[in-house]
Amino acid sequence: MKYNSVFDIIGPVMVGPSSSHTAGAARIGLAARNLFGREPKWAKIHLYGSFAKTYQGHGTDFALAGGLLGFETDDTRMSKALKLAKEKDLKIDFIEDSAKTDHPNTVRLVIGDDSDQLEIVGISIGGGKVEITELNGFELRLSGNHPAILIMHNDRFGAIASVTKILAKHEINIGHMEVNRKDVGKEALMVIEVDQNIEDDILLELEKADHIIQIAKIVS
Repeated sequence: MKYNSVFDIIGPVMVGPSSSHTAGAARIGLAARNLFGREPKWAKIHLYGSFAKTYQGHGTDFALAGGLLGFETDDTRMSKALKLAKEKDLKIDFIEDSAKTDHPNTVRLVIGDDSDQLEIVGISIGGGKVEITELNGFELRLSGNHPAILIMHNDRFGAIASVTKILAKHEINIGHMEVNRKDVGKEALMVIEVDQNIEDDILLELEKADHIIQIAKIVS
């Protein structure tokens, strides 16, 4: 793995005990909340590999809960997140899953409320760094280290061009982009990592672009 600075090795400023099992888990939980767009009412959290074996002792459980509550990795409330979630009527079920995964620190979160739900798969790759590898059945590679927009759209000619034209107009530079679809002509997912956080007025403009269904953003 390539590290860009010493802080990538020792991990982010965080409430311990582990950068991989605590800080990484918190960032995955926070990414799920951001993609959902609000605080969920319930969560079913499937833990795999090392996460499943050590999640209570290493604080993975309260870190995931803290992320769902919107806590950053250094939030002093993190260790009390399970209690705070219960007080806010956020029901969380932890499921130790024995299915084989490509990475030992893997978690699948299914979160929702009365009107909608969302499912993501995340892995904690060390030093507090994470990757989101699946969103609602779409495969992707989202690092969480840069601001990003995720755009659900109809698989039609011109959808990608309409988005990139708006970003270029606002001088938003694209660092990484990928598009995934389940079938020709069906729904597709556009993942765009950019160099700066996207303002809400630009998101509103993007939502009005051709063939766009839904947009979510991740801030950095």
